[in-house]
Amino acid sequence: MAAPLLDVYLIRHTAVATPGLCYGHHDVGLADSFADEVAALQAKLPVAPDRGYRAFTSPSSRCQQLAHTVAGSATPDERLREMHFGAWENRMWNELPEAELTPWMADYVTVAPPAGETFQQLQDRATEFLAELPQLSPEAGPVLVFTHGGVIRAMLAHCLGYPLRNAFQVTIDFASVTQLTHQHGRWQVRTVNR
Repeated sequence: MAAPLLDVYLIRHTAVATPGLCYGHHDVGLADSFADEVAALQAKLPVAPDRGYRAFTSPSSRCQQLAHTVAGSATPDERLREMHFGAWENRMWNELPEAELTPWMADYVTVAPPAGETFQQLQDRATEFLAELPQLSPEAGPVLVFTHGGVIRAMLAHCLGYPLRNAFQVTIDFASVTQLTHQHGRWQVRTVNR
């Protein structure tokens, strides 16, 4: 008998209407392209309605809106939020103080923005969430996770075992799908940024 296989689809939210803004935990509006992005996204999800699925979402409104449009309902989980940029939230990137930004850019894995969190802290909470998913029954169908680019990159670094400092070498587009599977006690990456 084959070991149970759990399919997990990591879905990044659609484009936002505020380019250039630092908006990790901050709620921002969605771009006018939302309906078109949703239609393209739904074509990428091989989820048959009669098979069923479980859905989880970041509490951020940009993820919740997508989750409710695509899945109907989803369970919010704080661990799926984007990185907390602290005092930088809701400010333009090009207006951030150079004295604060430079050390962070050199080592965002262990250096936090003022009153924010490090990328390592984001990965710790995201992988804690990921570690709980294999406890779900594969028979109930795949898992849809509506989240953010930073969270998806952190999970990929964990699953593939590469250094977290290399996470942003992976492109994760708005409204993209990254598929993981869990079987035999380990994660496999099936597709990235589809």
